Parts: sequence; structure tokens; C-alpha cells
Amino acid sequence: MCNCHDHDPQKANQPAHGMTRRAALRGGFAATTAAAAATFAGAQGAAAMDKSPYAEPAEPALPPSDMKLDLSRAALVVIDPQIDFLHPKGVTWGVIGPSVEEHNTVQNIETLFKSAKQHDITTAVSPHYYYPTDHSWKFEGALEKLMHKIGMFNRAGPLDLDGFEGSGADWMPQYKQYIEDGKTIVTSPHKVYGNDTNDLSLQLRKRGVDQVILAGMSANLCVESHMRELLEDGFEVAVVKDATAAAKVPEGDGYLAALINFRYMANAVWTTEEAVAQITAAA
Repeated sequence: MCNCHDHDPQKANQPAHGMTRRAALRGGFAATTAAAAATFAGAQGAAAMDKSPYAEPAEPALPPSDMKLDLSRAALVVIDPQIDFLHPKGVTWGVIGPSVEEHNTVQNIETLFKSAKQHDITTAVSPHYYYPTDHSWKFEGALEKLMHKIGMFNRAGPLDLDGFEGSGADWMPQYKQYIEDGKTIVTSPHKVYGNDTNDLSLQLRKRGVDQVILAGMSANLCVESHMRELLEDGFEVAVVKDATAAAKVPEGDGYLAALINFRYMANAVWTTEEAVAQITAAA
């Protein structure tokens, strides 16, 4: 199995000028965000020493989950398991890396892939890609502007894989054995955050799926948007809270924002250990 930290995906099939441009973009983004991340971390440090802001409430007010898996109608859905989000070479690592490492996100996603494949559960990946035509949009939200500026998830075109291998849009190397096994559904790309712009729901419905174990990147953006859309489409959704992560910037902690909404809306919020236990018990 590939060791993510030893593998340099940027070197594989990447044009020299692309590497230079991407390195420059990544370097500029890292410089801009390093101070912001440090400011946020400092502000949170004292509180974190007392109690993790992510800890479960001692006296919850919301009713507990009663979701039980039926593997014949369940699917693992992993969002954006891509280098730009999860690898130190990715363009967002400066603000996302600390959260990814804190929650052991890379390993936890792989654990879910392994469990799903072991029990022959429907598995789907919902990727995020931008093509050259997407860069001519006339209006964008704050993070859309940023993603386009730093070349996040860029591909040469919808029918062109030139430069894809090892790029920021490519899968994390250790996930390829699960995604490229000929069984995993790779949906059409989502373009902003949610799966209302791709064929995920169609692919799941056509397989008789109405329960989703949801993981991937990033927590308060694509994961939360997928959760909301799947719930609106009538799916039962369990979010795996330590198989995701999010940026920490002065504007806020994206992971904490998402975790609150996961608790409010999802049918269940599990750890990776709990998700694997649920899968095993249902097998």
C-alpha cells in the first residue's frame, strides 16, 4: 500500500509548467493562510486545553439515533477523497491539514472503504472537478473564488485526462485500490458543494439504496451539502464525524460548524469505529 507521506503525486504525469504554476499557487495560498491559521489556533488554544470543542454534550437535549443498517439497501458515499484536500501536497493543506491530522481523517476514510468492500456494500464516490469553462463563471461565493484562484481540482476538460494522474484532482493514492476496482460508482462531478448537480441520487436509487454512510471532504461544505440534499431526497443518512475535516480560519472553525449541523439533522452521527461496528453487526 502506498504511504501517502512518502508519495509525491505532483510528479506523476504532470507537465513541468503545470508543476511550477501549481507550486506557486500553493505557496502563495500557504503564505496567506499560515498567519490566519496560527491566529485561529492561538485563540482556541486555551479553551481546547480545558475541553475539546468537539466533545459530545454531557446532557444532550436532542433524541438519540435509532438508525439501524440494512446492508442490502445501504451505501458508503465518500465525497472528494482527493489530493487537494487530503495530502500535504494539496493546495488547501495550509488550513485543512491540522483538522485532517487531528481527526485521523485519511486513515478513517480508508477504514470505511475496507469495511464496505469486505461486506460488499454499494460504494460511491462523489468527486469535485473544475474544467476550463468553469473558470468563466460570472459570480461566485467566497470559497468558490478561492478554489478557482488556487487551481483546486482543476482538470484539462470533461473528456480529457491529460495531467490528471497525481494532480490535485486525483484520488489519494491509497484509495485507488478501492475506487478503481470496477465496482465503485464514480458519479459525475459536483460543481459547488452539493450533489443536486450530479447523478449520485440517481445512481443510489437505481441500486435500491436508501441508507447512506457519509464521509469525505470537507465537513461544512461538500459533506454537509450532500447530507442536506440526501435527506431532502428521502435517504437515511449517518455521517461519520471523524472521517471528515474542515478548514480553520479567523472566520471560524468549519469542522465545528458542520458537527453542530450533523447533530441537528443527520439520522445518526458515528465515529469510524462505530460505523464499522454497525456494518459488522448488520452483516
